[in-house]
Amino acid sequence: MTQPGIPNDFALSTLCFGTRLRSIEDQAFAAVAMGFRQIELGLSDSPPTLNGFEDTRRETGVRVTSVVSGCLKPQAEKAACQLLASSSADEREQALGSVRRHIQLAQRLGAPVVVLRGSSVADPKLRHEAEQLHVKLVKDGLSEELAEQIREFVQRVQRKGQRQIEHLCRSLHQLMSEFPATKVALEPGLHIDDLLSFEAMGWVLDDLEKHGLCYWHDVGRIHMRQRCGLPGQGRWLEAYAGRMVGIHLQDSAEDLHQMPPGAGEVDFKLVAEYTPKTACKVLEVDSRHGRPEILGAVQFLRDLGL
Repeated sequence: MTQPGIPNDFALSTLCFGTRLRSIEDQAFAAVAMGFRQIELGLSDSPPTLNGFEDTRRETGVRVTSVVSGCLKPQAEKAACQLLASSSADEREQALGSVRRHIQLAQRLGAPVVVLRGSSVADPKLRHEAEQLHVKLVKDGLSEELAEQIREFVQRVQRKGQRQIEHLCRSLHQLMSEFPATKVALEPGLHIDDLLSFEAMGWVLDDLEKHGLCYWHDVGRIHMRQRCGLPGQGRWLEAYAGRMVGIHLQDSAEDLHQMPPGAGEVDFKLVAEYTPKTACKVLEVDSRHGRPEILGAVQFLRDLGL
């Protein structure tokens, strides 16, 4: 018999189950069996059915800590953050409708936070250039020359994306005005053409601070950006930890992310030093990793005091 996991204070993202478990009931029972008392509705290529969760919650006591916007659809579709910043009023309204549905779902499930994940700038030429720089990085590694090219590219993304940032701020303001009881948290994107660069994240958080906009850190994504010569964990955490309501805990190495913490290159001692005690700590591990890796990651994080 497999021994049950030791109860822990982390949340487990439903991303971890992939296509193995198709319903939220099965995912919740599996999480509780591993010692988790909290789950996050994460992004997936095949979102689970949500029917029957109320009975499952009563039986297991599991609660939902957060909902990632987009979790109701396959994650291959455009992220809400990009559409909220669109130059098209119709696309912005479509995105507002989608995020509203996620906030309403979060409220029904008792989840206090909805996470909006960053996504690429709209300009197709910039996205193509980002792909070319990424190919060069994978092929040749990071040289000082390439790092400078990437930093210069990110500055151009910021300039070109300024109008998008303004649209994003207005969209977020509208959502937070409509749903003041739910916290909205912004999370950085993965790639160098992301609309929410280190500086742009600060602009948006500062602009909407009095309206309650929060920050959500993603360890693996920031490490991937750091490997490109961009600001790393220390700078992001030092700048934004004071506004952090949650963190996705995953490791990263070379061109991989969503690895179990402790299996890659991330300095989790640094992460533990900056993460607020009150932040929601979500283990977000790719579904190719199973129960032993998840439980090993929990023990690794507990040993660090996270």
